[in-house]
Amino acid sequence: MRGIRLSFSNTQKLRLEKALAQLESVSSKLNSNATVIVADKIPVDEDAALKGHGTLEMGNDVVASVCGVVERVNKLVYVRPLRARYKPEIGDIIVGRVIEVAPKRWRLEINFSQDAVLMLSSMNLPDGIQRRRTAVDELNMRSIFVENDVVCAEVRGFQHDGSLHLQARSQKYGKLERGKLLKIPPYLVKRRKQHFHHLDQYGVDLIFGCNGLIWIGEHVDVKDAMVEDQVNKSDPQNTHSSSLPGSSEEPTDAPLERRQYICRIANAITVFSALGFMVNLDSVMETVTLSLSLNLGVHEMLEAEFHVLVAEQEAERRRTSTRRK
Repeated sequence: MRGIRLSFSNTQKLRLEKALAQLESVSSKLNSNATVIVADKIPVDEDAALKGHGTLEMGNDVVASVCGVVERVNKLVYVRPLRARYKPEIGDIIVGRVIEVAPKRWRLEINFSQDAVLMLSSMNLPDGIQRRRTAVDELNMRSIFVENDVVCAEVRGFQHDGSLHLQARSQKYGKLERGKLLKIPPYLVKRRKQHFHHLDQYGVDLIFGCNGLIWIGEHVDVKDAMVEDQVNKSDPQNTHSSSLPGSSEEPTDAPLERRQYICRIANAITVFSALGFMVNLDSVMETVTLSLSLNLGVHEMLEAEFHVLVAEQEAERRRTSTRRK
């Protein structure tokens, strides 16, 4: 119940504590040998095991230096903290906000100890043509991104001062518009193969940033630059009529129903974050479906009763999945 500041009744408190106790018992059965606290001994099978982050060697034993979960990758043994700040890795999908337009680069705030840098040479130009960047492109940087724009990019590497170097060389990266940006603890977002999701039934795009920033917005069709180039060559009159980033058409408001779905999905993620549950697509969709089945309004999803219902549903789901195994 840490972090939840709602007025629960006595009955709701008992139901919530019961659901959280069930979740704790299920997780302890699944990870009885994986969960450790400070100074706990970590069983190591081989003498040649590599000691990673969160471990210390005391005599012939390997002990944990932080509270967390023991992870093993081949011979590498390390402890993943239960609560930690965002530690970027190359290839991470991140969502950030532009805070400065500098010469040949944009500086982004990405919920990290240092700001990230997106170079002009590390992103697609609005015309989609692969070419050298010129002085004209540098003068037109503000036609692409300006301050306070929300941008999706990928971690390319680290600079000598510890800041991140980003890239946005794919059509799926770039400026994010007509949506809502959420900020949750980064440890609640697990690295997965797919961080971009299109919810066709709602007409909504969902992007899970590894840095704890999540974007929920109206669906945007990603167009292949090579296909567009071929179409433009075959139909020169269509060159100027095609919509491109930086030279988009007049913005139109999203339908009311779609905006309600965006807020409903955002509230589902907010509830999961408040309860301390890992956020993923399946859990978000189940929470949205639960709110729709109960005919709850968007604002009612943030009330105490819905938090209790979500906790009970998650406990039942994990208990059922454990029985199947």
